[in-house]
Amino acid sequence: MRRLVILGYDARMRLKRAMIYVKDLDRMAAFYGAVLGLEPIAETRTDCWLEFEAAGFRMALHAIPAQIANQIEISCPPRPREDNPVKLCFEVDDVTSERVRLESLGVNVVQRPWGACDGIDPEGNVFGLYSAGVGG
Repeated sequence: MRRLVILGYDARMRLKRAMIYVKDLDRMAAFYGAVLGLEPIAETRTDCWLEFEAAGFRMALHAIPAQIANQIEISCPPRPREDNPVKLCFEVDDVTSERVRLESLGVNVVQRPWGACDGIDPEGNVFGLYSAGVGG
């Protein structure tokens, strides 16, 4: 990895956190915690924010302000937001087993031809599943 030194300090950026804006913080916290198995960091919880530990990486949920959230309709099942330019991808030991587990919990999962899967969270955000060395 090359070093980018500017004004005497290492200016390389390090991605350590991702954030998703959500309409229903409690519902999404339950999904990412109980269904995907991410570990909530209780001390970060506020009425509009929660972080999860994900193997050295933090993922945050940020509640959309009520005046905006009230104008957003989420269908049931949610319509996949496949036009979103960002997708979180989670590494799992076995994509097939994880796909079966998620589908048994009612999560919409799409098998991709290169071996990875995409899941749809309760608000329509698309997330990826892959095994090390297999697509993603």
